[in-house]
Amino acid sequence: MSPPRTSDLVHAGHRLVYDEYGEGPRVVVLLHGLLLSRRMQAPVAEALARRGHRVICLDLLGHGASDRPRDMWRYSMPLFGEQTIALLDHLGVDRAVIGGTSLGANAALEAAVRAPERVRGLVVEMPVLDNALLGCALAFTPLLVGLTFGEPIARVASFGARLVPRGLSRLADIPLDALRQDPAPSAAVLQGLFFGRIAPPRSERRDIVAPALVIGHTRDPIHPFSDSGMLVSELANGRLLRASSLLELRLAPARLTAEIGAFAEECFASEPKQRRRAGAGRRPARVGGQRR
Repeated sequence: MSPPRTSDLVHAGHRLVYDEYGEGPRVVVLLHGLLLSRRMQAPVAEALARRGHRVICLDLLGHGASDRPRDMWRYSMPLFGEQTIALLDHLGVDRAVIGGTSLGANAALEAAVRAPERVRGLVVEMPVLDNALLGCALAFTPLLVGLTFGEPIARVASFGARLVPRGLSRLADIPLDALRQDPAPSAAVLQGLFFGRIAPPRSERRDIVAPALVIGHTRDPIHPFSDSGMLVSELANGRLLRASSLLELRLAPARLTAEIGAFAEECFASEPKQRRRAGAGRRPARVGGQRR
């Protein structure tokens, strides 16, 4: 496959960078995890492009090659959702399947809440919701403290990471891209997220009518499988897909990318079903295509 085409847009005075794979009217947008870059979604993007999709991988503000201001107020999940819709505006795309991992999953939910008419479907990998709050606090508070008060040490680590060549391993490149970044904007991203909402509240999630493929796995306190199951139960058209581990989509992606590709094709083949009226019985969620 040919290398992706890299371009950018300006939103709210800041440059956002994206890669584009494949061509055609079936557009899929993929968003990365916290402090990571668009490159983490390259294997999924390539697999979907081979199936005939046009795939856009965006670096949200403060991440990857996009601008990285140091003002914490510039970072929030609703703003990340807004940037995702701005990308569709920039591309002249009316509707797309929007997907993401962890932070990107929550940003995809924010985009669906902000502009439901622009979303054909959602691919939500490892959402961070109610049951993850304690795990996130325990995991990211030390990182925030280290980036903020240990900035000189973090800068040394960043310099050392830049000496390691990219391309030795795709899996190794994901954390290396994060380590290479200036620590001050990364701290601002964490501060902004700590003081804002981490995801749309339950009342707003229940109003999402777009078909959604929710991918979760067990044994991860930051992305508990219970959050994935809870989200599917809240959504009007949710489907739960269990990954074997945190790294399945990165190390052995064939099974999951086939499921994602088939789901995206379903989204483009038909209009999303409308949510039932209040008081009507809810449709049982599906697990891996089966009724639950």
